[in-house]
Amino acid sequence: MRYVVLLRGINVGGRNTVSMADLRVHLAASFANVRTYIQTGNIVLDTEASAKDVAAHIERELPQAFTVDAELIRVLVCDAAAFRTILADAPPRFGDQPDTYRYDVWFYLGTTRRDVEPHVSLNPGVDDVHAGESALYHRRLTAHATRSRLARHLLGTPVYESLTVRNWRTTLAIAGMLDTPDTT
Repeated sequence: MRYVVLLRGINVGGRNTVSMADLRVHLAASFANVRTYIQTGNIVLDTEASAKDVAAHIERELPQAFTVDAELIRVLVCDAAAFRTILADAPPRFGDQPDTYRYDVWFYLGTTRRDVEPHVSLNPGVDDVHAGESALYHRRLTAHATRSRLARHLLGTPVYESLTVRNWRTTLAIAGMLDTPDTT
């Protein structure tokens, strides 16, 4: 089975620095076709293990293999079909105007839309949010991106640590990795 793995809490602000090349080598000892995309903990891999077992393995092994603060790290693992469903659940035309808007996907890590929605605060005319079943889709006007309220208001809420964000371009690149042939 092919999985997408998103790591929260590595290579952010100079903390929990993990080389993606070293991470690939480490994960290749347990999984097949390990590939990463950019430095923010985006991984595609193959295994017969369940998503739950993959997440538990990475959460347990990452702090043993690398000098990281395990308390900051969260792992989201979803199979290819679930990841494609997250993309398909984006609102119509999401990502269609990259010169006008910035687009982000806030993936839920063990939380739900019902838990997240009360903490969403928007700046009208700047922010637009669609809360899906597995992710929050955020569009903000690029010209006024610093006036966006969403990230600033989520920080410090009980759900903040249960979210990991990727921009839309990265999310699409990860989806593209799902279709690349096996390398083993």
